[in-house]
Amino acid sequence: MCGRYASTKDPALLAAEFDAVDGTGDEAPGADYNIAPTKHVMAVVERKPPGEESDTAGDDVERSVRVMRWGLVPHWAKDLSGAAKMINARAETILTKPAFKQSVTKRRCIIPAAGWYEWKAAEGRKQPYFMTLGDDTSLAMAGIWSVWWKDDVPTVTCAVITMDSLGVLTDVHNRMPLLLPQDRWSAWLDPTSLDPSELLTPDESIIEALELRPVSTAVGSVKNNDASLLERVDLS
Repeated sequence: MCGRYASTKDPALLAAEFDAVDGTGDEAPGADYNIAPTKHVMAVVERKPPGEESDTAGDDVERSVRVMRWGLVPHWAKDLSGAAKMINARAETILTKPAFKQSVTKRRCIIPAAGWYEWKAAEGRKQPYFMTLGDDTSLAMAGIWSVWWKDDVPTVTCAVITMDSLGVLTDVHNRMPLLLPQDRWSAWLDPTSLDPSELLTPDESIIEALELRPVSTAVGSVKNNDASLLERVDLS
């Protein structure tokens, strides 16, 4: 977890939902019902506007929706080859792992999702489930980001923060994304706050509101990518 998820809203809708501006320009990916590692995704950040970037905050910091590549690549990495293995960062160790600790203190983001997929072992096979709020409200997955440079060209990458599953989710998988309620968005995104340790805890009210929806095994192939992947299937 989390290895696949769906993001179906356009950047303007996400910007409105997260009280942000659309900073995707012409880079925004379209609706994606089967997001896999290294794909381009949308994330919400609070930074200075493009062209004024720095690690210091000021009165001109804005919240915006930006495009990133899923699979975090630390700025010191030699190349992008390890990105697919860095799509997740464990909440339990994120503050100490060299690949993640700078990002979690200085570069936090929210990765919006219609929901995420997980596979449950059942009768000799694996049944995929889609975890969602089911009411067109986006899940706010806690994330971190980094910038990797080559030949003066930046590649912005991100990872989803995960934790031990709680409640009904333990029946499907032992890990889940760290989900942020709306009243934690500002604190999580605040670029002046360098100690996120108190925010690396779950909000059980979100977990209780989730729908665990069995879906088609077609989601197992990244070649399949349409709205039918989100539809409930009958397991009887």
